[in-house]
Amino acid sequence: MAQFVTDFGTTGTPTADGRLDAPAFHRNWRPIWSVLAGHLQDKTGDVLEVGSGTGQHIVEFARNAPNITWWPSDPNENHLRSIAAWRLDAKLANLRPPAPIDVSDPDWSLPPELGRARRLLGIFCANVLHIAPWRVAEGLFAGAARHLRAEGRMFVYGPFMRDGKHTAPSNAAFDASLRSANAEWGVRDAGDVAGLAARNGLKMIELVEMPANNLILIFAHEQSSVTHSST
Repeated sequence: MAQFVTDFGTTGTPTADGRLDAPAFHRNWRPIWSVLAGHLQDKTGDVLEVGSGTGQHIVEFARNAPNITWWPSDPNENHLRSIAAWRLDAKLANLRPPAPIDVSDPDWSLPPELGRARRLLGIFCANVLHIAPWRVAEGLFAGAARHLRAEGRMFVYGPFMRDGKHTAPSNAAFDASLRSANAEWGVRDAGDVAGLAARNGLKMIELVEMPANNLILIFAHEQSSVTHSST
């Protein structure tokens, strides 16, 4: 199991069936979905969530986009149990069982059920990069370059710096607490993430400001992208 994995953001004990609850999910899933829907709502295909955590986000996304097949993943055994329990509770035909994907391995593969030749409509990753070593970001983008189809999109949500500066004092304090807990953690700079994407043939096409001083960074293959930003 990857050493960076944490139950950061969950509270309380699991329910009898193993479901975990993340309070932030209840506040942020609708704003996140409003951004994803603009790119995915009327499309068909497969979307992988990297680092699904409790599994609550992907359940709501699958409920709101039944034309898309949603694939949760996480390297943490407690999270995998929670995702499976939320999936069983939701009873959604377009939500697949969770896969134990660890993107700290740059050669990570898609769930076997997808098949080697299948390409993804999208990849969603929330609140992972700041509680993981940089090699996790490197593995995420290396895999995205392989697995996204030509017009596919990757969405990365969380706190980020911009031009080397924190977007709010609360983010600066959060960053300091993360780095004190683990020197390899920390709030990443959006420019550094965009540079990493570029080295893998991907381009940041949109940066969306979100509630609570978070951002969504949206990436596409270099040849199919036009850069813009929204607030």
